[in-house]
Amino acid sequence: MTATPNGYVTVIWDAKAKAGREADLEAFITAAVTPSRNDPGNIDYEAHEVEGRPGSFVIYERWETRAQLEAHLAAPRMQELVPQMLELIEGSIEDGIRLLRPFRPAH
Repeated sequence: MTATPNGYVTVIWDAKAKAGREADLEAFITAAVTPSRNDPGNIDYEAHEVEGRPGSFVIYERWETRAQLEAHLAAPRMQELVPQMLELIEGSIEDGIRLLRPFRPAH
């Protein structure tokens, strides 16, 4: 993971619920959003369900620095949530993580 030129880090995380666990994953994500928004360095933390694809979710996060993102991920709260999340999603957590690198086209 690398920080953007102005320091902040943007993360997109896609998750697909296991069959029959769609409502459980939505409730799980809903409960995790507010505490994550309150973590030091959080700029944005937004959860979305993909329209027309029930059980497919996208979380958009921005953090002031990579160190603050890593502190968020290493927090005891997050470490406790990982096994619960793995019970609800298809694949691994890492499969859905994408880091964004902003760029501006030349004038």
